[in-house]
Order: sequence, then C-alpha cells, then structure tokens
Amino acid sequence: MKIIQREATKRSELLCFPKPTIPAVVSGNIDPEPPDKRKIKEKGTYHVTLNPADLERVREVEASFQKATPSENLVEATRSKHRRLLSPVREEAPPQMITRSKSIPKDDAGIFQEALKQSYIVYLGGHSHGPHPSPTDLERASNSHYDLLASVLGSHEKAKEVIVYSYNKHINGFAALLEQEEASEIAKNPNVISVFLSKEHKLHTTRSWEFLGLEKNGRISANSAWKKARFGENTIIANIDSGVWPEHPSFNDKGYDPVPSKWRGKRVCEIDHHSGSGKKICNRKLIGARMFSKNYEAEVGQLDPMFRSARDFVGHGTHTLSTAGGNFTRGAHVFGNGNGTAKGGSPRARVVAYKVCWSIREAGGCHEADILAAFDHAISDGVDVINLSIGMFIPRSQGLLTDGPSIGAFHAVARNIVVVCSAGNDGPQPQTVTNVAPWSFTVAVSTLDRDFLSNISLGNKHYLKGASLNRGLPAGSRKFYPLILSANARLPNASLEDARLCKAGTLDPNKVRGKYLVCVRSGKISSVGEGQQAANVGAVGVFINNDYKQSGNTLPAEPHILPGASVNGSDFGGGNTDQNNTRNLIAYLSAARTYIGIKPAPIMAGFSSKGPSAMQPLILKPDITAPGVNILAAYSLATGPSNLPSDRRRIPFNVQQGTSMSCPHVAGIAGLLKTLHPNWSPAAIKSAIMTTATTLDNTNRPIRDAFDQIATPFEYGSGHIQPNLAMDPGLVYNLSTTDYLNFLCASGYNENLLKLFNQRSYTCPKSYNIEDLNYPSITVTHRGTNPIKVTRTVTNVGPSGTYVVKTHILEGFKVLVQPSSLTFKTIGEKKTFQVILNVTSVPHHGFPIFGSLSWTDGKHKVTSPIVVL
Repeated sequence: MKIIQREATKRSELLCFPKPTIPAVVSGNIDPEPPDKRKIKEKGTYHVTLNPADLERVREVEASFQKATPSENLVEATRSKHRRLLSPVREEAPPQMITRSKSIPKDDAGIFQEALKQSYIVYLGGHSHGPHPSPTDLERASNSHYDLLASVLGSHEKAKEVIVYSYNKHINGFAALLEQEEASEIAKNPNVISVFLSKEHKLHTTRSWEFLGLEKNGRISANSAWKKARFGENTIIANIDSGVWPEHPSFNDKGYDPVPSKWRGKRVCEIDHHSGSGKKICNRKLIGARMFSKNYEAEVGQLDPMFRSARDFVGHGTHTLSTAGGNFTRGAHVFGNGNGTAKGGSPRARVVAYKVCWSIREAGGCHEADILAAFDHAISDGVDVINLSIGMFIPRSQGLLTDGPSIGAFHAVARNIVVVCSAGNDGPQPQTVTNVAPWSFTVAVSTLDRDFLSNISLGNKHYLKGASLNRGLPAGSRKFYPLILSANARLPNASLEDARLCKAGTLDPNKVRGKYLVCVRSGKISSVGEGQQAANVGAVGVFINNDYKQSGNTLPAEPHILPGASVNGSDFGGGNTDQNNTRNLIAYLSAARTYIGIKPAPIMAGFSSKGPSAMQPLILKPDITAPGVNILAAYSLATGPSNLPSDRRRIPFNVQQGTSMSCPHVAGIAGLLKTLHPNWSPAAIKSAIMTTATTLDNTNRPIRDAFDQIATPFEYGSGHIQPNLAMDPGLVYNLSTTDYLNFLCASGYNENLLKLFNQRSYTCPKSYNIEDLNYPSITVTHRGTNPIKVTRTVTNVGPSGTYVVKTHILEGFKVLVQPSSLTFKTIGEKKTFQVILNVTSVPHHGFPIFGSLSWTDGKHKVTSPIVVL
C-alpha cells in the first residue's frame, strides 16, 4: 500500500477548493474529501491510499488530479505541467558501425568541415538465381558481396560495417563506403566488371541541411548561409530540455577559441562524471549546463541522487541540442541507416543545456516553474538563442501571462534573445498549436527528401514499403513467416480495440508466436510500445499500421526492439479483423535502406499541430515549418534507442520525429543570423526567416499535407524554411517590447498589470487593433461587405532600391496595397503601407480564405501570408 499526501492553499473566497478524483482504473480512496470552500490562505491536506497493484500507476493518478482541478488560477503556479511535445522515437536492430573515410581539411579559412564520404558502386553483372529469387537466394547473393568485400577489408564484420546496399535481386553488385585505395583493390578482382564513384549515394546526416540548401553532395558553396554566417561562430544557443550527454563527439571542442566574454555563466557545469571519469565535462563547445528540478520534486518527490544532474538520461535533449548547434561529427548512422556526417544548424556555435525535464520513460516531467527558472538563468547567462522543444498537454484558449514559457520568452525577447518553440504534435485536429505568443517563434513539422524504407513481400506476390530502421532477422532466420492481425490474436477477455492497439495483456501468445504481428498505431509519433508487446508474445517482427485519420501517410522510422516497419493504414485493412485477407498470408521484411531525393518533399506531417491559435486567432500560428520526421542526431548512451526499460542497446545517434526536431532546425538558422547580423532584433530575425520561406515543394507544386491535400498556412505558417535566402531578406517587419505590450492591451490585459510585467512606465494606446501588429503574417476577420484595412511597416536591411507589390488573389476579395511601391535609400529606413481588402463576392467554400502579399526589388522577395477568418 502507498499513501500520497498533497496540500493546496485557497487564494480567493470565490474559488472552490480542488476536488481530486481517483480514476476508475486505480482502486483506492481519498481521505478526507475536501470541502467546497475554505477561508483564504487556509491549507487543506488530503491523503490518497492506493492498493499494491496500483503502485505502477501513481503518475497516472497524479495527472488525473490535475485534470480534475476546476480552478486554473488556484493552482496555476504549481499544477501547470508541460511536456516535451516530441518525445524520443527510437528504433531497432543490432548496431553496426560504419567505417569512416579519412579526414580531408577543405576550408582554407580554418573552419573545420566534414570529410567527404566516398560511396562506390561495385558492379558484378547479373545473378545466377534467375528473375524470381527466394529469400535463400537473396541471402546467398548478399553473402557473396560480403565475401568479396571481406577479401579486401579483412573480415565479414568490417564488410557489414561499410556496406550501404546489397543489390541482390536483379542487378548484381553492391554499394559501400570505401576509401579510394580499397575501391582500387576491389577493381582488380577478375569477377568485378566495374567500380565507380556514386555521388548520388554520398549521404551526409543530418540530411535536412542538404535538403535546406546549406550544402550539396557534402560541398558547401560560397552562397551557403553556413559560409556567410561563419557556421554560427560564437553564437550561444541554449536548450531548455532534458539535459545533455556531454561526452558525445557532437560537443567536442577541438579547434575552438576561448569562450566568448559575453558568456556570463562561467564554470557552471552541473553534470556528474560518467563512469568515474576525471575528464572535464563542459568545454569550449558545451560551455555550460544547469539543472532545475525543484518544481518537479515538489510535485513528484525527491530525485534519486543518481539522476540529480544535467546529464541527459532519455536522449531528447541531446538530440535537440545537437540539431541546433552540434559540431561536425563523422561516422553518424543508426543501425547502418543515414550514413554520413552529423551537424547542427549552427555547427560552430557554443551550446548550453538547461535541464527541466525529469521523467525517465515518459514525455512529461517538465514543470512550469522549472522552465521559468531556466529562462531566468539563460537570460542572465547571456545566451543568444533559446530552443524550447516543450509545450503544454492541452493548448490554452487564454493566459499568455499565466504561462511560464510565454512569460520567460517575453523577457528573453525583450533582452534581444530569439526564442524558438515547438508547435506541438497534436495534429491533424485544428486549434491544437501551442506556444502561440507573438514574441515566440513557433515551428511546425514536415518531411525531408530522405526515407528509411524496408521492402515487405507478401506471399500473394504483393509488395509494400514500410518506414524502418531494422537490419533484418539474423542470417539463419531470414525467410517468410506467417502474418497475423492483432485483432485476430486477441484473448477472449480483451476488447477488440485494445487488441488492435496491441495493448499489454490483450494478445494470445499461442496465436502470435513465430509470426509477423500487425498492430494499429496508438501514438502519433511513437509505436515502440506496440513493438515491445509484439516481442512479449513471441512475434518475429511487427508492422505498425497507421491510423489514417490521425497520421495520414506520415510514416516514422522507429527503433523497435524487434524487426519492424510502419506501413500505411490501408495496407492491412486498417488492422481490423478479417475473414480471409491475411489468414493465409506470409511475409518477408528486408533490411532497411536509405533513399534520398524523395519527391514530393516537404509534406506536412500528420501529427503536426495546426492553427488557428485557440488563444488569439489573429496571430497566425504556427509561424514556419522545418524538417522533423526521421531526423538523425546525437543521442544519450544512458538509454536504449526505444527508451523502453527492456532495451539494452546503446547507440550514439538516433532517429526521432516531431516538432521537437523541427524546432532546433530553426533555432540553428536563427543562430546563423545572430552571427551574421548581431544587432538585429529577435523580431527581425524571425521576419527574415518567415518572409523568405516557400510554400512550394521540390516538384515546384504547393506543399501538401499527409492526407494528400494542399496544405494551408494553418499548417505551415509562412511556409518551409529557406536558410540561404533568410541571410539576406531585403526587408523585415520589426517589433519592439512596446508593440507586444500594445498587443496585450488590445487583448484585454490591464494596463497596471502590464506596468508590473514590464517594470517600466507604459500607457495603453487609446485605440489599437491587433490586426495592425507589425507581424510578418497578416490575419484579419471578415466584416461582411465592409472593407478590411490593416497597416504594416517594413525596414530596409539591404541595399537601396525600389520594391513593388504583388498579391496572390484571395477568393471573394480584391486586394489593394497603398502605396504599391516603396523606395529605400539607406539601411534602417522604414516605410509604412496599408492593405485594403474589398469584398467582391461570397467565397464559395466559406472562411477562412488564404492568400499572400509579396514585395520584390528583382532580387529579394518578401512574402507574407494573408488569412481572412
């Protein structure tokens, strides 16, 4: 038996004292039952008694207490919980290390860059097994490739480490990462027809930076934002998250100059030494680490001393920090997938970890007061950019000044710090976007042009592709196995729905053992739990069937503890029970391969949270989208890639998904802009990124969503990030602290409160329209037949010249911009214009209506989306 004690204090006679409730799934009682009302400042204590079988569900009970609390104001400071919107999504298969090519210094300016990978194709002609190979034939062909490679490299183990593809079906050959001398030696073999360099397969992780145009085939052009902004040199990027794994090579400081004098958090490194090592933990790259746990400990209990550290025990913080500012790190891959060089958006930035998330196995544990303390210290420490891949469980419809991250971000922005936040993973439902304050930079998530895919062969000569990281079954077990839907494997006392989701205790091991199990995805970004249950009942592998209504065609590659793949919802009938469709099917799952140049891309992820903002729909949120599906980055060695207790694997890199991954991409680009334009305001940096974004994919067509529909600004904001163009935007929409205070006044906040909030004299304007906030996007409400008028002011940050306006037609409206041209003579010059929307007809599909406005001088194009609600 366990007794939990909690105390709450009444703050207002008008408020009811919270009444906690015990969920039906847990047996126990509350004593005493709190009365409805108490005197002001009177404290009430209650005890919760749980039966022994319920002890594993204590966190679930506590979460229910919070949800049962009726008064938000009463417990705002201590009960509001935040969680990582993008919890780690990790994957499977025995680790295989890929050999590294020799380091080749390429930058005569002395900035460290990655060595080019050498990917060679070894062509051997045709196969002897004919056009319809069996699994045994395929295995034999691959083994022959290992044999050939091993004759040069010295062992099968080394051969398996370097091989990228084994062409074992029709074309006989393989692709491998080799040094030039090794390729030349292979070419001498009389059975080899040719050996040639394949630039197409020179994979560099994270692939997203090549997709975003910062490099091409491993080469960095003079026009790259990396070159222009000196790789983000000496910009300080803070990450408020789950900590950091400091020994990771992504945080190596070789070649770095002394820490910039602007860093004020000197010698703060609250990290334990791993395995008793005396090695210095923080360095010139990872210049500091702090931990904030008081709120967490007050809510949950004292931390185990082993975990009282800014060290990352779940991998999320390491992944996000390295994506934003990790150094060039060769030899990155996950189970042989995505081979290349990992690097962050600002690879030469200095980085700092602020640990506020403490749950070891869950997405939560990031408490509001701890987050606000981290903001406070980060501002004091002198950071330039803050990455916050954290958000609320449920977006609030009100409360910008009762939200810790919103308050922290306001103070940071007021001190010229860019704050980049994740939009959330609660899509595709509308009004799910979080972190919606206009001073925060809110990032949605979309795909890039790389997939990790396995081939799935079914016995009825049907073939599928599934997102996967798996390396296949062991050599002696690579064959076809029977296939069973989880709904057909349920125990008599299990519900059909629970069995479809492969919940614990719902599946019959006698029905599943020795088969591939098909489960329906229960989580939007992670299904490793289903893989665990499949392993528990003896499955040889697992296929995760997307719930199309929730995920669409977004297929995450996950690190299951057994061979597995994510498949489209229609591939196995949605996972429902069947009569004959799968009962006699057999399946074969190949090892995953890496594919680049995927089209179309980007595609909005099905789970990406969508606008409009429930708090203030007149501020378009999210602001931007960036890659966040199947992102490969650094990881913690304290946990397995699936983050399951049973997962004993340890890998230095991992693949994850979500807005937690897209958010640091934007933070890294903001870091470049901070280096290139150190005097720009956070609003100017945000504007530069937003107004240079694109709404077209790599086929030059409108970006689509996971449901194959044309996406809208409610999904991607201004569009998909284009870093190279953002370095030179031409014009920016600037905002000051006063502008944000005016926004708060117009939102109904009391002027006296705002004076306290800002700690300086301030008077609300007599009239102010939120639609006139100088935001880079324009959102207005329709006024029937009356015209809509809004104003904006742009600041010149480029050469002198004249900009002319162009508008994209909005259905039912004629757009007039006055003046229609703007001439600038000096940097910093400002010009104001008015946008007038005149109604011409009733929109055929109703509201909202989407359009855009662009200013161009022939070189620059400064674009703002327009939304009419």
